[in-house]
Amino acid sequence: MMMDMHDVIQIIAAYFTSVSFALLYNIRGNAVNLAGIGGMVSWALYLGIGYFYPNEIVQYFFAAALVTWYSEFMARKLKMPAVVFLSPGIIPFVPGRGLYYTMSYALNGEMTLFSEMGIETVTIAVSIAAGIMAAAAIYRIVRGIERFNKRKKRAA
Repeated sequence: MMMDMHDVIQIIAAYFTSVSFALLYNIRGNAVNLAGIGGMVSWALYLGIGYFYPNEIVQYFFAAALVTWYSEFMARKLKMPAVVFLSPGIIPFVPGRGLYYTMSYALNGEMTLFSEMGIETVTIAVSIAAGIMAAAAIYRIVRGIERFNKRKKRAA
């Protein structure tokens, strides 16, 4: 499957969404652009996974993991907190549509649709959180092993 114009527009929109929130969070300098790149690349991965394995939960998990790894890497490289890149980078994944329809169905008394959409929205949110936690934990374990090996080499 090939990427169509709709996908390109989504990827560009993810960049500008992340940049907008970076500015809203008072992030300055080159970090604004780098935060936008993180959101853009992770959304591209989300779309790419969808071509090969069309399961939203898996897509959100791996895209959240990618933006987390990217954030941790950029934070170490630029000596900034990881949240500077993670917060704007994760914004394209916020399940706003699901939240909106969940509340709309609840207010209109459509309890079956409310529960279905609510479960779907919570599942997506949990998938995003799990991707962030797993990637951050793995990244820190890998960094710890690297530091341990450096100290071990210096001592030898």
